[in-house]
Amino acid sequence: LVAAAQYAAAQNPDFIDINWGCPVKKIVSKGAGSAILQDIPKMVALTAAVVKAVNLPVTVKTRLGWESANKPIVEVAERLQDVGIQAIAIHGRTRAQQYGGEADWTLIGEVKNNPRMTIPVIGNGDINSAEKALAYRDRYGVDAIMVGRAAIGNPWIFSQIRHYLETGEELPLPDVAERVRISRIQLERSIAWKGEHIALLEIRKHWASYFKGLPNFKPFKMRLMETLSVDDVQRILDEIEVYYYGIASQEINQKS
Repeated sequence: LVAAAQYAAAQNPDFIDINWGCPVKKIVSKGAGSAILQDIPKMVALTAAVVKAVNLPVTVKTRLGWESANKPIVEVAERLQDVGIQAIAIHGRTRAQQYGGEADWTLIGEVKNNPRMTIPVIGNGDINSAEKALAYRDRYGVDAIMVGRAAIGNPWIFSQIRHYLETGEELPLPDVAERVRISRIQLERSIAWKGEHIALLEIRKHWASYFKGLPNFKPFKMRLMETLSVDDVQRILDEIEVYYYGIASQEINQKS
């Protein structure tokens, strides 16, 4: 961890974040991620070592605990603050829950309202709309909201939340042309990072969310899910844009 933190620090980031929350089996089986919640003294010692090793703010993301019978997050947050972390993000689930069930924000609120806590407390879990972000921020008093899975295929959720927090008004969903434009950017950047084959496989889980709510989208989705050609994806996206532009034009003419 110290070596990794020092390597990361050499790239001049704004801060170093330790993810003590990942519940994935291949991570947990190595004692990493949320597995550390089974050994809090070790968690604190490792975090302290990273804090001492870098001249950057160190933050932590973690969960309520390992399982429902043991949710020591209030104590954990205090102890991590005591060794020097500058902020803590808390996912309102245990490792045993993985991503199932409903996130429990009550303990996140207890951490924030603990008079010993002076660092920012960031709440995470089930934030999938601007309205919910505002409600949970106000109800539990957290300093910030973290959005996770709700951003998959829906990157504009951040602008929607910001707009709603600032104005109290909902920001309309982007039109089809904007959805196509952003999905192209994601694919192109993913290809540059991971290569064409992996990028095409990974973006499959995003298509339904990108075009959620569009009528008659299933045939397009099936083609996007099956193709292994970037050129084919681009052609299908062209077709989507033309098809739904045509539908929109028809609706406008009918209303006129």
